[in-house]
Amino acid sequence: MAGALTASAVLASGIAPASAEPVKVAAIYTVPVEQQWVSRIHVALKAAEERGDITYTFSENVANTDYERVMREYAEQGMNLVVGEAFAVERAARKVAAEYPETAFLMGSSFGPSKPNFSVFDNFIHEPSYLTGMVAGKATKSNVIGMVGGYAIPEVNRLMNAFMEGALATNPDVKFLVTFINSWYDPPKAKEAAFAMTDKGADILYAERFGVSDAAKEKGILAIGNVIDTASDYPGTILASALWHMEATIDKAIAAVAGGTFEPADYGPYSYMAHGGASFVADEALADPEALAAAKAKEQEILDGFFRVNVNDAEPKSTM
Repeated sequence: MAGALTASAVLASGIAPASAEPVKVAAIYTVPVEQQWVSRIHVALKAAEERGDITYTFSENVANTDYERVMREYAEQGMNLVVGEAFAVERAARKVAAEYPETAFLMGSSFGPSKPNFSVFDNFIHEPSYLTGMVAGKATKSNVIGMVGGYAIPEVNRLMNAFMEGALATNPDVKFLVTFINSWYDPPKAKEAAFAMTDKGADILYAERFGVSDAAKEKGILAIGNVIDTASDYPGTILASALWHMEATIDKAIAAVAGGTFEPADYGPYSYMAHGGASFVADEALADPEALAAAKAKEQEILDGFFRVNVNDAEPKSTM
């Protein structure tokens, strides 16, 4: 492991503090860093690098079959913290992590942390997703909203379900069309699925994947953004967005490694709005003023702890 670390510096947890030197961090991405989800992790790590808190290297487009090898290579290189996504390689990733107890691992996962050094996180942005639904429910004229997702996994399902609940809160007559493209990054396929929904009457599109907002723009209808703010790329198209901010999660993990206190834990709650891990934005020129005011009031209730958005990981279904 890192040459500057001695056996006496290793804490009871097995993770060694990074002393006064910047924490050495590596990230493993199975898709391009431009993809919504991993782009948030990448941005947070780049910010920490610019502050001088870490040194940062990453690998993108890593195939699932290569994931174990890349994890081992980074651990062997003496990385203090390895960040990644274990959704398709859960057992293999945990096995590799256990082989390197002095390396901290922080992985996106649908499951819990595991000893001695495997922490997990998730993008719990169901709260702002509910708020975007409130705005969308009032904005639809056809009462049909199309929703295109990547895979029907908990991380996607909970956002869609929260959006649907929010839309029904302001418009009990709204119906939903739901499609999963079974890919994390296939904009043409997502766009095609969205076009099919507009043919069935959808006049608002929920863009969980890249490509959906392009369809909305071409059809002259509105779209709901997810994870990143793309309003400047689609002016007059993005009605509202649920944004993910990974900084709260990343900074907490870096501080734990630097202080020698890193241990297996669930970092998922740091994506909640109360921790600054998520936010809601809307285009006031496009949104119904009454619905927007209601959404902002509900946002404050969430922040004040007076309202909890349901975490529903079940696969959402079309309602028409």
